[in-house]
Amino acid sequence: MRNQAREMEWAAWMRSAIAGDSRAYQKLLTALTPHLRMMARKRCEQFGAPTSEAEDVVQEVLLAIHLKRGTWDPSRPLGPWISAIVHNKLVDSMRRRGRQASVPLEDVIATLESDERVNISDRIDIERVLDRLKDPQRTIVQSISIEGSTVRETADRLKMTEVAVRVSLHRALKALAALYSG
Repeated sequence: MRNQAREMEWAAWMRSAIAGDSRAYQKLLTALTPHLRMMARKRCEQFGAPTSEAEDVVQEVLLAIHLKRGTWDPSRPLGPWISAIVHNKLVDSMRRRGRQASVPLEDVIATLESDERVNISDRIDIERVLDRLKDPQRTIVQSISIEGSTVRETADRLKMTEVAVRVSLHRALKALAALYSG
């Protein structure tokens, strides 16, 4: 099943589950679990955590989905919401074990880049989010995350060093996360 079709099916099951359909909820959790396991293993590898932690993370994610399913906005895609939960539960797990998580900038950029077309309401949302940033952060996020420019191309265009662009992008993403985490 293609990702978009899978996403639509999972989102439909989640909507039904929120409305009280226990069979749809069972289907969703059954379909999600192998995908969560794969995501958790991949993220454990990325973060340098033992892959044995993946199953604990999966269980925590399933519990979080159950407890927080009412916070998912049915008009938004389900995949990014689930990805954020996986990421947060893995970071929580690593913190409990005394590890510090660090995500390579390239992985953040890859997550932000999308092959799917952005609809008009999403574009408006993107513009509102970017308006919360000051230049050059706004320009850097737009250049790298939306337009798909490389760090080097962005640095050349803005007459900055690549390191300065990376630092500015990191700070911008951190600022956006802080704005929208509450």
